[in-house]
Amino acid sequence: MTAEFIAVPDLAVPNGFFTRNGGVSTGPFASLNCSLSGQDARDHVLENRARVARALGADPAALVGLTQVHGADTVTVTHAWPPGAGPRADACVTNQPGIALGIVTADCAPVLFADARHGVVGAAHAGWRGAVLGILDSTLAAMQALGAHPADTVAAVGPCIGQASYEVAADLHDAVLAQNPAAAVFFADGVRPERWQFDLAGYCAARLRALGIGQVIVTGHDTLADDARFFSHRRRTLANAGPIGHQISVIRL
Repeated sequence: MTAEFIAVPDLAVPNGFFTRNGGVSTGPFASLNCSLSGQDARDHVLENRARVARALGADPAALVGLTQVHGADTVTVTHAWPPGAGPRADACVTNQPGIALGIVTADCAPVLFADARHGVVGAAHAGWRGAVLGILDSTLAAMQALGAHPADTVAAVGPCIGQASYEVAADLHDAVLAQNPAAAVFFADGVRPERWQFDLAGYCAARLRALGIGQVIVTGHDTLADDARFFSHRRRTLANAGPIGHQISVIRL
């Protein structure tokens, strides 16, 4: 079985927002879990990641990941590192052909960037905290340092928790509005008092457009609502369930 992914042709380079299907993991990690920081068997995760790399025509040894921390730091990748040895950051960029940049998520927004004209790509993990702190801005700035132009850049926001599924409390609501009051448009009234439904993908897309990026695409998949295709941290929490896996999103020149 091959690793299943959603490609965005407009990025004009090999890319994929991978689903949870097409791997070797079992139980709650079934089947294409790509997170090395969970409780899944390491050999299963390494095989899954190898399948992902091969699906995009990359050497499995060239697929790099990060130790994601919900911050705003971006690293520039000049060479591949061993699996699980990635630096603490939430985005990575490269202008090196062959290197595949990977981001793992289970409700947060994976965002893939490409300036195919100038040969620069990027990948970002945008949970609400990282998005508010400026991880998307940081990613584009690092790409520009390698020669990318915002107007020539395409950014795609991949599968993440959808607004109908994402009830949030005052901490998130207030933090987003403190950064930009105009972001109130990304909140709908919640079912419960002092709760809101947050449009994470829409918020990320608006921030990308504000950066002057030439084309912004939202795939529109809701990770919580589609158990057959995606892992979801919120779904696990609502079900009082145990550990889960994470899907991966990858881009390369």
